[in-house]
Amino acid sequence: MTSIGPELLAESLQLVLYTLIGGVLTVGGVLVEQASVQHYGSGEAMIALWLAALGGVMLYAGAYGLGYQKVLSQYV
Repeated sequence: MTSIGPELLAESLQLVLYTLIGGVLTVGGVLVEQASVQHYGSGEAMIALWLAALGGVMLYAGAYGLGYQKVLSQYV
């Protein structure tokens, strides 16, 4: 029976945590962008611009910052 070393367990836990946080940020960013479009359609341009900026930052942090640079770079 093989045992998982503590280093491997720590790396796996870190990778799972980065994946979950990246997914939450990406889904949250998409939802905020959708809310931005709805506010823009109802005539609230300032709130729509604020939400668009916030959604863009969330998408960048989730998809690129964590998803691409942290998670995908460990797989490749």
